[in-house]
Amino acid sequence: MLFWLGAAAFALTILISVSLHELGHMITGKRFGMKVTKYYVGFGPTIFSFKRGETEYGLKAIPLGGFCKIVGMTPQDDDVAPEDQHRAMWRFPVWKRTVVLAAGSITHFMLALVGAWVMAMTIGLPNTDIPQTVEAQRSEPAMIYVGDCIRTSLTDTSPECVPGTGSAKEAPAKAAGLQTGDLITKVGATPVTNYGQLTDAIRAQPAGPTPFEYQRDGVLATTTVDLITAERTPLNDPEGPVSQVAVAGVSWTTDQPAVITYNALGAIPASGDFNWYLVENSLKAMARIPEKIPALWNSITGEERDPDTPISVVGASRIGGEAIEKGVPEVFWQVFISLNVFIGLFNLLPLLPVDGGHIAIAWFEAIRSRLYKLFRRPDPGRVDYYKLMPVTYAVILIGGAFTLLTVTADIINPITLFK
Repeated sequence: MLFWLGAAAFALTILISVSLHELGHMITGKRFGMKVTKYYVGFGPTIFSFKRGETEYGLKAIPLGGFCKIVGMTPQDDDVAPEDQHRAMWRFPVWKRTVVLAAGSITHFMLALVGAWVMAMTIGLPNTDIPQTVEAQRSEPAMIYVGDCIRTSLTDTSPECVPGTGSAKEAPAKAAGLQTGDLITKVGATPVTNYGQLTDAIRAQPAGPTPFEYQRDGVLATTTVDLITAERTPLNDPEGPVSQVAVAGVSWTTDQPAVITYNALGAIPASGDFNWYLVENSLKAMARIPEKIPALWNSITGEERDPDTPISVVGASRIGGEAIEKGVPEVFWQVFISLNVFIGLFNLLPLLPVDGGHIAIAWFEAIRSRLYKLFRRPDPGRVDYYKLMPVTYAVILIGGAFTLLTVTADIINPITLFK
């Protein structure tokens, strides 16, 4: 029950944020004098509507977004009455159109900032200084996490690692008495100053008894770890060739707090830093989308779902439901904040039909007009949107196919954060 309540709550928060996106367009458009004729939450058949002034407000049956109708968005629009020609959106200065078009994304960014600010004061924000990639962890101090069990074969995909079952064995580091939080300073005769040197030193050793020097609570000590052989890929290439190397059953960890709570004042810069961190990672995720499509398709056809593949609103709602079910609301809000940042950035892409495409055309027109004026040539006028329709339809088709793919993957083979 908690799962479905959480999933429904997450879907509702997304619907509210998308509705506020459209509200941003409406408020700024009205503020500048543009004519807004409709503001609806949802799509499909109308459940109810009412009119206030010149705008019709309403709720539709399919809660998958909303829309705001501003007359004369392009010169080719035929919805502008003769008496409203001066209020057509395309006639307004480029900076005003940019503000109105960007208001939706700005709303998402504001929601993300406010959400992060509240989260920072209540349940805390993730510590973004903690390295998240293997490459970044290599330069960190060689503080270890000691596992209980280790698989020696990469083909062993059993759900649980139990020593003596399949290729699973007890972790040599645990058998040797090493503990999570120990700082390794030497492996055999090789001094170690960071985690990268530790992993390289272990793999350079032959299997068998190997002295490990470590520091625990400021005290140096030595133990002998009986290294075992296991199948592994190169450290810098998870898809590289498999070879037999020595392993100890340790991974990287840190004594830095995973979550940091702030007071109301300290939460302001912290929420800004956290959102900028999300912006950087969202841009990287967008750049990786094409290369993740094969993995999405493979997850539908039976392969294990790559947790780094894109998700739809369906997948995000499932994760939100899991977070509430497992009693970790910080995951619920972190996904909500991340999704708002992603949607805000996506809507600014210079592609029709999203807002960023209209912004790009508006500035293209303005720059082109200035250049023509500079060279004393006649103003070429406005861009003909009809000529751009094939590109627009292609973007819609590709976007629709991608959405269908992610939704299908999220239904058939969803990403699960909690095992």
